[in-house]
Amino acid sequence: MPEPIPARPSTWRVLLRPRMLVVLLVALAVAAVCVRLGVWQWHRAVERATAADRAAAAEAASAGPVGLGSLVRPQAPMPGDDVGRAVWATGTYEADGQQLVTGRALSGELGYLVLTPLRVSDDGTGGASWADLSGAPVLPVVRGWVASPSDAPGLAVPAGQVRVTGWLQAGESTTGAVVPANPGGPPLTDSIATSALVNQWGGPIWDGYLVLTASAPGQVPVADDGPAALPRPVLEEGTGINLQSLFYAIEWAVFAVFALAFYVRLARDELTAERGVRARSPGGAAPPPPARRGEDAGIAGLPG
Repeated sequence: MPEPIPARPSTWRVLLRPRMLVVLLVALAVAAVCVRLGVWQWHRAVERATAADRAAAAEAASAGPVGLGSLVRPQAPMPGDDVGRAVWATGTYEADGQQLVTGRALSGELGYLVLTPLRVSDDGTGGASWADLSGAPVLPVVRGWVASPSDAPGLAVPAGQVRVTGWLQAGESTTGAVVPANPGGPPLTDSIATSALVNQWGGPIWDGYLVLTASAPGQVPVADDGPAALPRPVLEEGTGINLQSLFYAIEWAVFAVFALAFYVRLARDELTAERGVRARSPGGAAPPPPARRGEDAGIAGLPG
């Protein structure tokens, strides 16, 4: 009589094993995190506004500043059409976190931006924009420009609560460049990267920063060695695509696909192994369990 054809194991029975379910849940969780990070990087890649968006932003800015929280929430991606908008926020400067941003020009002269964290108490939403976060958010504020890092010790940070008004700008990417120390003065940095600042200042944090135009009470005047005021940030013409963030978005998408592909490969291997075991067992049935230690398996070739 012909040998019976080995029974093929049920695909669902194999995939619904506890071990495979755990692997599936882990793969889905990893893929979900990668997709979320990829979407965030995509928003960063297209944050520059189109010409029409810039015109709309300029028109909105001319109408007067609005509360920062009414445009963008802390920890949320910065919309491209909000760059250059006039906004206001109220809070208290944290002088210990002040930094100088290197390599910034004003009127053709290279110098430093004065970057100070503002712990916000009001952004126009009455705290609703950070109600589900860990606490009051911090806003990076560029208070002005100085020609030398030696000017920094004379820059007094306003004490107490202040209301700041200025132009909203998108956060920058870290360059990884080595920045020299500034003995006796604030630390130096080469970029206004909120991804790095949140580790130094604590969060939550806004994804962009504010270029100061007015403060009440006012900051130290330029005549008293205060920082020089900066012009409104201008968006450069171009495609509007930040290639570095775009590549990061693609990388996260690849990681998500890889996590799901890992599960599919593992499931296929599990099915292949199961079918191989059944093919080697008589009649296609599952193989008998191995003899337990202490049991007499009998003499080779004879029943036990």
